[in-house]
Amino acid sequence: MAYYFSKKVKGDVQSVAEQVRGALKNHGFGVISEIDIRKTFKEKLGEEFRPYLILGACNPHFAYQALQSEDKIGTMLPCNIIVQQAGEGEVEVAAVDPTASMSAVENKDLGNIAHNVRLRLREMVEEL
Repeated sequence: MAYYFSKKVKGDVQSVAEQVRGALKNHGFGVISEIDIRKTFKEKLGEEFRPYLILGACNPHFAYQALQSEDKIGTMLPCNIIVQQAGEGEVEVAAVDPTASMSAVENKDLGNIAHNVRLRLREMVEEL
């Protein structure tokens, strides 16, 4: 089972990240964290890296249900989406597949929640 789904789109990382934020919002998610890997590696390691953002997305309704169902599931939240430079004028967007990441947790209710989140994240990526 793949642990993510992705799509390549034309543009630059910042403009595509804005599209992703809007698409996430349209699917009931908000971005609650953002890590600029390029900036972090430059500051902490003095190393150059391609433009690469990690967006932590959360749908409060599903997060609430998941935490009610499994109190340690917060270790797997939020759902991460990456936006990275994939070539000249091309950006890859990849989202975690929550059914893959949560498959180790033997909880049927959680599996149903993960499936619903998966559908929305996959739709979001495909619509870009």
